[in-house]
Amino acid sequence: MRVALGLRAGFLSLALLAAMLLVWQIAVGGTAKTQPMDPEYAALMGATATTGRSAMPGPLDVGATIVKHLKNPFYDHGPNDKGLGIQLAYSVGRVALGYGLAVLVAIPVGFLIGMSPLASRVLDPFIQILKPVSPLAWMPLALYTIKDSTLSSIFVIFICSLWPMLINTVFGVASTRREWLNVARTLEVGPVRRAFTVILPAAAPTILTGMRISIGIAWLVIVAAEMLVGGTGIGYFVWNEWNNLSITNVITSILVIGLVGMVLDQLLARAQALVTFPE
Repeated sequence: MRVALGLRAGFLSLALLAAMLLVWQIAVGGTAKTQPMDPEYAALMGATATTGRSAMPGPLDVGATIVKHLKNPFYDHGPNDKGLGIQLAYSVGRVALGYGLAVLVAIPVGFLIGMSPLASRVLDPFIQILKPVSPLAWMPLALYTIKDSTLSSIFVIFICSLWPMLINTVFGVASTRREWLNVARTLEVGPVRRAFTVILPAAAPTILTGMRISIGIAWLVIVAAEMLVGGTGIGYFVWNEWNNLSITNVITSILVIGLVGMVLDQLLARAQALVTFPE
């Protein structure tokens, strides 16, 4: 039953994708004009002056560009001309560092808050004040104090990854069944051992949910951060290609960003499935 449902869903997804590509190709191909346009106006509107045809690429153009990038993803021809693979590596590295630091801080602090009503009351006002602040609002302060664009980007990723993990860890720890904790106390299990043997397995699915949310936010924010600071990364690649008026490369990078985000989410989804057990 589940296999049949998966096959039907996959077939419908492919059919929907084919329909979207067809509509895209027809829409782009149908923008040709019979009258020539003024060159300056054509440039302003993103069209060629000779044919009046829209400069928006079709799916075949994007596909050809993707193949070209896949053939040589790691070339390096200078600061403003690096392969898509190199740009992705920089972005993934920054996300990994900032996200890893957030894990090291959010989970222990979340356990402390979830296990201690006093710590919860003390730290909750700070969390509620800092949580709504946009991660990019920290970028000017980070650039001023750290004075390094790469480290500033990592700091912004750390900040945006921290809160979902912290809040979900607190919720998971605080929601551990009372009867399990009572049994542990009856057996005179110490707080540290109780945290690792009782609370952590019970809270693991909720913690992984927070980690999934955080990785999605982190991957979203790194693109915007790299657009601001420049240099390297997939966000800078998008902005640089826009400055070069290469809409095909912009669309290609959007697809790549989406695919990498999906892969990161699915990796954590698999990890969440491994620690989730039926009641």
